[in-house]
Amino acid sequence: MDSPIKNLHYAIGEMAYCIANIDGKVQKEEREKFHSIIVSELKDDHDFDISDIIFQIMDKDKQDSETVFKWAVKEVNNNSHYLSPKLKSKFINVMENIAKAFPPVTKEERDMIDKFKKLILPLKGDPVYYASKVR
Repeated sequence: MDSPIKNLHYAIGEMAYCIANIDGKVQKEEREKFHSIIVSELKDDHDFDISDIIFQIMDKDKQDSETVFKWAVKEVNNNSHYLSPKLKSKFINVMENIAKAFPPVTKEERDMIDKFKKLILPLKGDPVYYASKVR
């Protein structure tokens, strides 16, 4: 079974892929950019390979954007106890950077990011848990 932190990262990877894919199939150049954005934004010290997660996401058969969005939001909600303000901010940055990677940012991308922000911003993780993870 995966850890809640890994589940959160997987969910944001799915959301980011959804953003990248909203305007059509993700091309090779977009895949490389997608990967570099995710890895640079989420390079925290964790005990799993974020690159592996990203490539698993990119290589899967994709559902429609709405289905992926619902799954990712459910996963974030289920694991929100482990969601620090810093991690929330990073997740939002990932979404925004993916959308900006290949201009223009479409209305669909902006709408999905706004919807995600509305859902994630009110979530409160356990400060005792994530404070214990600061070194």
